[in-house]
Amino acid sequence: MVRRLWNRSRVAVGLTLAQLRQHKFRFALAIVGVSLAVLSMTLLAGAGVGVIDTGEQQFEQADRDLWVTSGATQLTTAGGGGFENTLQDSRSTAASLEEHDGVNNAVPLAFETVYVRSDSDDEFRTFVGSGVPGSGAAVQVTEGDELQGDPHYADGSYDGNMTGEVMIDAETADDLGIDVGDTIEVGGSLAAARDNTVTVVGISPTFEQMLGTPTVTMPLSELHQTTGTTQTEPATFITVTVDDDASVSEVQDDLEQVYPEYEIRSNQQQLEAVLQEQVLVLAAGGTLVLVAVGAGIALTLNLLSLVVYQQRQELSALKAQGISPFLLVTTVGCQGLLIGILGGGLGLLLTPVGVSALNSIAAMVVGFDGLVQTSSVLYVGGGAIAVGIGTIAAAIAGWRIGRMSALSNL
Repeated sequence: MVRRLWNRSRVAVGLTLAQLRQHKFRFALAIVGVSLAVLSMTLLAGAGVGVIDTGEQQFEQADRDLWVTSGATQLTTAGGGGFENTLQDSRSTAASLEEHDGVNNAVPLAFETVYVRSDSDDEFRTFVGSGVPGSGAAVQVTEGDELQGDPHYADGSYDGNMTGEVMIDAETADDLGIDVGDTIEVGGSLAAARDNTVTVVGISPTFEQMLGTPTVTMPLSELHQTTGTTQTEPATFITVTVDDDASVSEVQDDLEQVYPEYEIRSNQQQLEAVLQEQVLVLAAGGTLVLVAVGAGIALTLNLLSLVVYQQRQELSALKAQGISPFLLVTTVGCQGLLIGILGGGLGLLLTPVGVSALNSIAAMVVGFDGLVQTSSVLYVGGGAIAVGIGTIAAAIAGWRIGRMSALSNL
């Protein structure tokens, strides 16, 4: 029995190789088609995985434990993107939070649309202005210096000296054609911008990565001053860091009882709250992934079925010569297996190249690095579709031809 199966398998492999040699171009196209199906699936699925993972990384890198907001955390397209400032009186609220047991510090962050013009520009352009009370370890500086505090606040009087300093990201520097040490005009209105010349002291990617758009970062009080919001002191959220020996969940529960008017979330909860505002985008992305997988399967099925159908005369001739249906199906199945292995392997080999290209485009367009990510699950899934579906599709097509009259195809 084993010997007979071995002999049949050898014959099937021999017939498969003979067919491949006879129709090299046809099989080459089939291999390319399968590889493209696998590549589209891995890249789209990798984009879906990367969006969530990148969001989680950004919140983790913020080095904060809790996020305090007033109402929904809503994204806005103003100035190219950012968050809406819905938390009023942020300074006194942050000071009150810091007095709570277990809280190490509380820092308000604000994002406003500002007008910016460099010396070489004739017209103002809009950017997202980020306001921070100070730099600290959570703000990464890749070139130059960090901001030197927020003296203009002066305990709420807003009559302290203004630093006249800003940090920008690399994309903003390229857009404006400036570098560390250059000056720009920044303001919440055109009139305010013309009267507010500041110096670029450093390059920081922190807020560009958080918002996905070019940013200009300045002391919080100076952002409030130039946008005319010193009376309300709005912020997007207040970030809270708990003491090393305190439980984040316990501090969160306590703060929720003391401040029921605010939403107090962990890093994961805050990420989910932000993403909920983009539910249609996420749904569309999820649909694209499902469509990609479905299209990959359908394309593989159609390709292998077509390849087998184009061989119907040769296969019918083999059947007329006495080849058994089992051997016929085995021969065609081997073709599907070989095409699936070669096409799937090529698609998986091209995946890192595609990932690198898409990440470069994403970095230029939205400011995020590593937005498309792959994993062993994606590679296994892509390979399984190519090999498994390809073999099954070819075998079924061969079985259907085997059931037909040999004379009908000759």
